Amino acid sequence: MRATLMYGPGDVRVENVPDPRIVEPTDAIVRVTLACVCGSDLHPYRSMDKTDEGVPMGHEFLGVVEETGSQVRDLKRGDFVISPFSYSDNTCPICRDGFHTACPHGGWYGAGGVGGAQAEAVRVPQADGTLVTVPGEVDKALQPSLLTLSDVYLTGYHAAHMGRVGPGRTVTVIGDGAVGLSAVLASRRMGAERIILMGRHTSRTDLGREWGATDVVAERGAEGIARVMELTGGEGAHVVLEAVGLMPAYEQAYGVVRPGGIISRVGVPQYEEAPVGFGSLFGKNAGLTGGPAPVRAYIEQAIPDVLEGRIDPGRVFDAEVGLDQVSDAYRAMDDRSRLKVLVRP
Repeated sequence: MRATLMYGPGDVRVENVPDPRIVEPTDAIVRVTLACVCGSDLHPYRSMDKTDEGVPMGHEFLGVVEETGSQVRDLKRGDFVISPFSYSDNTCPICRDGFHTACPHGGWYGAGGVGGAQAEAVRVPQADGTLVTVPGEVDKALQPSLLTLSDVYLTGYHAAHMGRVGPGRTVTVIGDGAVGLSAVLASRRMGAERIILMGRHTSRTDLGREWGATDVVAERGAEGIARVMELTGGEGAHVVLEAVGLMPAYEQAYGVVRPGGIISRVGVPQYEEAPVGFGSLFGKNAGLTGGPAPVRAYIEQAIPDVLEGRIDPGRVFDAEVGLDQVSDAYRAMDDRSRLKVLVRP
C-alpha cells in the first residue's frame, strides 16, 4: 500500500510499504477514506533529525473497518469510523477520568510500530476503545467536519473546556491556525461573552469573526499584550487559550491573563522550561492547564452537532490533495498559503 514517510526537514515522500496486519487480538485494520495534515506535523517537517528509515506520518482519519482481531467485540467489517489522534483502551481509570491521551495502554500513530494515517490503511491498536462508529449513511459533505473530531476541532474544544470558558467570560485565543479558530468556535458555543483572537492572517481571522470572535488583534509581543489590555480596560482576559506552542505565544498568554484567570495550552509546546514565577503566573494567582486533547472523551457528544448542522468545523479545510500530492500539502501549510489540507487516499 501507499503511505507517507518523513525522512528529514522538508523531506516527505509517499512510498510503497507493507500492508498493515493484525498484530494483537485487540487490533483492527481500517481503510482510510479521509485524512489531513496537522499543524503539529509541521514541527518535525521543520526540525526533525534526518533518518534513513522514514517516520510514518498522519494521525487524523476517517475510514472503514476492513478486519478485526479476535478480541474486538464492538466493531465489524464495513463500519464507518472516526479515530482519535491517539489510541486508548477507554476502560482504565485514566480514561474513565477523561484523559485518554495518558492511557497506560495507549499510544500514538506513527510510533512504536504503528503506522501513520496519511496512508491507504492503518492498524488501530485497542480498536474497541479507540474507534467511534458513525451511525447510518453519512453525507459526504459532512465528512470534513467529522474528520475535525479526530483532532483539530475537539482540540480547540479541549482548550476551552480546560479553561472553564462560560457565560460572562472574556476569552483571548492566541493563534489563528486551525486549532485557534476551533477554540473560537468552541468558546462561542460555551457562551463566552467576548472573544479576542490574536492573529494576523486576514483570511483566517475573517473566519474567526464568523465563528464568534468579537475582536481581532494583529499585533504581537508587547504591542499585542498592550492592545488586549486596552480592549479589556486594563484587566486582561479571564481565559487565555494558547494554540501555538512557541515561547512568544506563552509569554503573550501570561501577559494578557487577568488576575485569577486561567491559561489553557493546546499548542504542542516546543520548550520544556517556561516562566511560572511572580512576574508571570504566581503574582496574578493565574492557573495553567491544558495538554494533549483527549478527544475520545468528546467525540460521541460532538457527532450529533455535526450531523444535525449545529457546527461546521470542516471549514478549516481550504484545500484538498490526493495521497501522492501530500508533500504539496506540507509545503502549502508550512508557507501559510493554506490553513489546513485534506488528504484523500
